[in-house]
Amino acid sequence: MSRIEELASVSETEQGLTRTFGSGAWREAALIIQSWMQDAGLHAWIDNIGNVRGLLSSPSPGARTLVIASHMDTVINAGKFDGPLGVMMGLDLLEQLAHNHTPLPFNIQLVAFSDEEGCRFHTTYLGSKVLAGSFEPVLLEKKDADGIPLRNVIHANGSSTGLLHTDAIDAAAWLGYFEMHIEQGPVLYDRDIPVGIVKAIAGQKKAAITFEGIAGHAGTVPMDMRNDALCCAAEFILAVESIALQYKSQIVATVGKLEIANAASNVIPGAITCTLDLRSADGGILSEVYDTLQRTTAAICGRRNINFDWTVVQETSPVTCDLSLSALLSGAVKEAGYEPLELVSGAGHDAVAIAAVAPVCMLFVRCYKGISHNPLENVELKDIAAALQVADNFLQQMIYQHNQS
Repeated sequence: MSRIEELASVSETEQGLTRTFGSGAWREAALIIQSWMQDAGLHAWIDNIGNVRGLLSSPSPGARTLVIASHMDTVINAGKFDGPLGVMMGLDLLEQLAHNHTPLPFNIQLVAFSDEEGCRFHTTYLGSKVLAGSFEPVLLEKKDADGIPLRNVIHANGSSTGLLHTDAIDAAAWLGYFEMHIEQGPVLYDRDIPVGIVKAIAGQKKAAITFEGIAGHAGTVPMDMRNDALCCAAEFILAVESIALQYKSQIVATVGKLEIANAASNVIPGAITCTLDLRSADGGILSEVYDTLQRTTAAICGRRNINFDWTVVQETSPVTCDLSLSALLSGAVKEAGYEPLELVSGAGHDAVAIAAVAPVCMLFVRCYKGISHNPLENVELKDIAAALQVADNFLQQMIYQHNQS
């Protein structure tokens, strides 16, 4: 907890916590985490995308690698537990193994991913994509709000874009991936259960939609002769809500950002840009609703004589957590004396990128009222202790199984 508090004090802003990729605060946090890993007895380094990595090696020749990870970056005005909790819990586990000189049948690598939130460059999973070997070079040209390319930020931090591919763990070398994270939802809190097992991570489709009408004088253009882009966007937003409610147990949809070009109280809005965030653990439902919304938008715009542009911002497929690792995790929960509760994560996690190359599993930790991405984010000490007990049980069972094989 003291480490989490120390990291929470490392921020780009004087008020609140903000730590985005490549910032001075982000670099400071990376160096602090690296020093903690070294003090714990791990071989620690910062790779070319800025992931902080600590290795506890197995004496077995050709041993594969279990990765325990979460992220160290934050959203704007963040809470202190989203990401760092999982890293600090992983550090605690490996610190004990190193201290006890536990012989390992596999390597364990602890990773604090550099960029999961994607706030600066709108590029989620930068760190985990590099680890998985799926980083797309085109991302290097992405620019932040100040027009600075990702490539420049990597170089400014003393790293090489040409060596990013060397930081990947080869697919054949992966044993598995384990991530601990706050739930970011209210289920565990409402049921008074400290931990939950993630069975799937929802897929996401994100789009930016621009509606183009005709700006005009608010006092002179008759109501039935207007091409009001905002009214069109409003109908679209209500359609998103209505259609999503038809699939309410399977999907969530959000219009989270709305921008009015050249807004003024006496001007009919001529151009509107908004975002769409669609999520579901069912890939078929996700695609069906997405296509329905596109057709509905076209119909609304056609009826209102409004042009629209629909741009895909991000797409990820749903991820099902590995059944074998999740069963082991379920046993670890029971061993700790708790009810194994399976949950679907509506939030994205680095496990999404890693699932392409390795079996993944996740443990959720209860957080206060499910609040996340908010300074009110909080986790009680007793729940951290419970989660650590579960994680230790899980790790010891993995070690035992591989020693027997």
